[in-house]
Amino acid sequence: MATTEITELRRAIGQLRQCVGDLRSRYGDAAVIQRLANDVDRLDIDANELGDPPPLPQQPAGASGRENVVVVPDTPYDDSLWHGADDEGVGGYRPQHP
Repeated sequence: MATTEITELRRAIGQLRQCVGDLRSRYGDAAVIQRLANDVDRLDIDANELGDPPPLPQQPAGASGRENVVVVPDTPYDDSLWHGADDEGVGGYRPQHP
């Protein structure tokens, strides 16, 4: 974002903060006023982050990124892995006997 846009955004947030302050003096510290003040604070935090350059995304290892690939075999799992396990939401595990 350009510097002039950030400056304009900060000015607008400052005006919002002033308006919320005026509303607080008229309506007190009501829940709606607290939420508005919190929203203005969040806008201010986000505007400050705009001034920071975004982090660069991590590049995968190697040129192709193939080092990060995990191959999952299509072969059936060993039935002993499931011994005593429950099928969540279906009921207990019942091995089938021929």
